[in-house]
Amino acid sequence: MLKIEEIRELIKLIDKSSIDEFSYEIEGSKIKLRKKGAEVIQTAAPAPVTHAPVPQQTNPEAQAAPQEAPVNNEAKETNENLHQIKSPMVGTFYTSSNPESDAYVSKGSKVEEESIVCIVEAMKLFNEITADVKGEIVDILVENGQLVEYGQPLFLVKAE
Repeated sequence: MLKIEEIRELIKLIDKSSIDEFSYEIEGSKIKLRKKGAEVIQTAAPAPVTHAPVPQQTNPEAQAAPQEAPVNNEAKETNENLHQIKSPMVGTFYTSSNPESDAYVSKGSKVEEESIVCIVEAMKLFNEITADVKGEIVDILVENGQLVEYGQPLFLVKAE
């Protein structure tokens, strides 16, 4: 079931965006948000809304000018021997939980399978990304605050 906080966040995002109407339906349950003037009106079908991953909506303005990841030829040559930690979603890449904290990992950091390596923020939800492999971080392929795509490599790890 969608949590009330998630629904409120959707309302805020749609209110700030250029989207006039948003619908989401799963297993017979439906939520529909529609702007009317400056306010957002929420309507829902009588069936309860079941919990499902919230569809990834990105800011159209941000899509118009995506940031390019820096090119590292040396990393490309050794890519075949290294494990890639990839982004499981579209969102914004962060190296730490907040700007005042140290980065979760840096080049040379040792990681375990369950080690948190970064956060990808999507629709104001902060998703912790784990290494999924034991080894050493060889390269960080994206910059803090950069937009990332689904499946985009974030880190290269020399697996043990």
